[in-house]
Order: sequence, then structure tokens, then C-alpha cells
Amino acid sequence: MLTQAVAIAWMAVVSGFWLWAIGAAVLGAGTAMVYPTLPAVIGDVAHPNWRARSVGIYRLRRDAGFAVGAILSGLLADLVSIDAAIYAIADLTGTATPCVPIGPDPCTAPRVPRVRTELSNAGRCLLRAVAGRLAGKRSTYG
Repeated sequence: MLTQAVAIAWMAVVSGFWLWAIGAAVLGAGTAMVYPTLPAVIGDVAHPNWRARSVGIYRLRRDAGFAVGAILSGLLADLVSIDAAIYAIADLTGTATPCVPIGPDPCTAPRVPRVRTELSNAGRCLLRAVAGRLAGKRSTYG
């Protein structure tokens, strides 16, 4: 994330196509390091019972940040200047960098209770009938 912050700040300072292209390449490299890593870490350390929920919560917060960040930076660009919006994005990215390893310990996070599901006799009969029809067998259940 620090690579991203430096690249964004670089792009705010420089002018000219090739200097911007260098900044974009460094930003792309920083994003390539961060983007797949965070969900992979969440998937690795989350307990199997709540792994899907953990990844879903991460993606919800990330995507909400994309939406809110775009709106706020657009407002900042309209009210102040485009440079101020770019500097604010670089500052926020750089400020968030040390916060990544500080989050809650995933190994001690509360476990989500398992939901017990049982089928009634009627439900089992229905499933057998559907499975039999899908397999092309004649069923006595329906």
C-alpha cells in the first residue's frame, strides 16, 4: 500500500505523459502486490466455519470504500482542486498502510455457531423423488 501511496503522490507532483506513465506503472505494481494478497490472507487464517463470511465482509468494505472514496474525492476535486483530491487519496492510502497488520487477531475471533439443519421425512421423500427423476428412474414418492 505504501508503494501505491508513493505512486499516487508522484502522479500528483509530476507533469508530462512519460512521468505519469511511470507513476501508473508503479501504482499498478503496488496494486498487484496488495489486491490479491489481502483476501488470500483472510482465506488462510479464517476458520472454515466463517471463512466465506470473512471474505464477504472484507469485499463489502473494500467495495464500499471504492464507492465512497470516488464520491468524496469527486466532491473534493469540485470544491477545492483535482490536486487536493489526489493528495488526499495518497495521504489516505499511506496512512492506512500501517493499519493493515494491526487488525483483530483472526485466530481469536469469535466463532460463528453452526446452524443445524434437518430434513423431515417429507423433505427426504421429496429429495429422493427429485433425485430419482433427475437420474431417469421411476419413483414411488411422487
